[in-house]
Amino acid sequence: MTQFKPTERTQVRRLPARASYDSETVYPILDEGFICHVGFVVDGQPYVIPTAYGRAGDVLYIHGSSASRMLRTLTEGADVCVTVTLLDGLVLARAAFHHSMNYRSVVILGRAKVIEGREEKLRALEILTEHIVRGRWKDVRHPTDLELKATTVLALPLAEVSAKIRTGPPKDDEEDYQLSIWAGVLPLPVTPSAPIADPRLTEGIETPSYVRNYFR
Repeated sequence: MTQFKPTERTQVRRLPARASYDSETVYPILDEGFICHVGFVVDGQPYVIPTAYGRAGDVLYIHGSSASRMLRTLTEGADVCVTVTLLDGLVLARAAFHHSMNYRSVVILGRAKVIEGREEKLRALEILTEHIVRGRWKDVRHPTDLELKATTVLALPLAEVSAKIRTGPPKDDEEDYQLSIWAGVLPLPVTPSAPIADPRLTEGIETPSYVRNYFR
């Protein structure tokens, strides 16, 4: 287990009891999520861009078009803030003030570095692909040299990291527990549905088991 030392920037101050700073908490959240939000500043203007990601060990990988302003900015060494949030349920309290959500979130701060070598780049793209659907990389056509050139891959070290989690029922004011108002949690799990084949799929190609039996 890795223990992330809280810094001035990652120390959770609002409801600190919900905070965690260890890999046993952080990594499962990152491994379950699909989308991260990447925050950065260009000429004083802040931007927050959603994008896919993947993790291997203590590194987070993001990728995109080489023409992307986000990736060009981060390649130049700009500070970055990456967040991942999983919504687990709506917390419905008796009082409007105490409504909340059950969630798991991670905040990562630092600077990313560009992946240059061909084999290292392919490995990072494999990590990104397998993060979304395990087993997919072995089936797909791998990127050509031209596609690799058009793609930027960045690695962000998981060093300055914090997690924040809320679980459990609503927390109402004591006197409100006597009110005749329903209260509780509405879970919102991510549940895969039946796969929908591409209309142009060649006849006779079966749905892979990792799609039929997908789970998160």
